[in-house]
Amino acid sequence: MTQQPTWRLQGSYFETCNCETACPCIWLQDPSEGDCKLLVAWHIETGFFSRQRLDNLNVALACYAPGNMKDGDWQASLYIDERANAEQADAITQIFSGQQGGHLAILMSFVSEVSGVKKVKIDYREDGNRRMLTIPGIAQAEIEGIRGINGKQSSVSNPPLCVVDSDPSLVAKSKHYQYQDYDKNWQFSDRNGYYSPFTYQP
Repeated sequence: MTQQPTWRLQGSYFETCNCETACPCIWLQDPSEGDCKLLVAWHIETGFFSRQRLDNLNVALACYAPGNMKDGDWQASLYIDERANAEQADAITQIFSGQQGGHLAILMSFVSEVSGVKKVKIDYREDGNRRMLTIPGIAQAEIEGIRGINGKQSSVSNPPLCVVDSDPSLVAKSKHYQYQDYDKNWQFSDRNGYYSPFTYQP
């Protein structure tokens, strides 16, 4: 019997979509506008897949759900850091497509169509409670965290549906969000965002 590769990823992530803040999809409610146009970005601080190191690489996912996200039928496009070599890109593809189990396998079980997988330049930045992503010619996004009544960041913990299950999601609002690739052309501002650290493993 072939032993499955051991893997683990840790880092930071953020997402933004076309829903009003805070996005109702994580509570299995209908999207604010009837569908969900989601962009997710990850910065892998430390990671490995079997013996292959995945440190300091970025990943992004554009996802479209035509209705309530729990009903599935998502369309997805995966973007991998151009600095990844062939082995690293293959490992990231396997992990983020859900082939290697863990929480990502749950998320990707909702996907019925993959538009494509591309290696691209991905710039992921953090500045205090701001998170920024740039993929030249494809995507630009910036979100800023929302402070609660006590001055600390507002957060959501353990919702029924989430991109990251290892840490509470900090609630944010987009400064801008633009994505154009395949048959999609999205542009929004002042919409929902979440960000947090993440840990993924089988």
